[in-house]
Amino acid sequence: MRLMNTLALRTRPAWDIDRWVRDFFGPATADDWFAGAFTPAAEIVRDGDDALVRVELPGVDVEKDVTVEVDRGYLVIRGERRDERAEDKDGRSLREMRYGSFRRAFKLPAHVTNDALSATYEAGVLTVRVAGAHKGAETHRVAIESK
Repeated sequence: MRLMNTLALRTRPAWDIDRWVRDFFGPATADDWFAGAFTPAAEIVRDGDDALVRVELPGVDVEKDVTVEVDRGYLVIRGERRDERAEDKDGRSLREMRYGSFRRAFKLPAHVTNDALSATYEAGVLTVRVAGAHKGAETHRVAIESK
């Protein structure tokens, strides 16, 4: 990895810690040094009794470079975003996009079986449906008796 200090974007305040870490360690953030080249954004939303896990993966060939699996009670999404483009002819470039391997893991409810999961990919977003994830997860209030 070559550090590029000759060009910088000045879109954030000088005290921005993310910028400081990037300037000090290179183009990756501190989290990237420990978790792979990048961590795709994710969200978990409720859809009735189901949970939808959405992971942003634009520019990733999901058929070739992404796996979705259940491992010891966790939904694990792993893969790689590849950079197929060559550097500029003089060897200088500015990179804010992250490339490399990634891994995201989400704890599944104990009652969820492997058959409850399905995955789709559309418009750069991988969506994993966990059928019945919220089934039986309603809050039950217990009455308190005075003695």
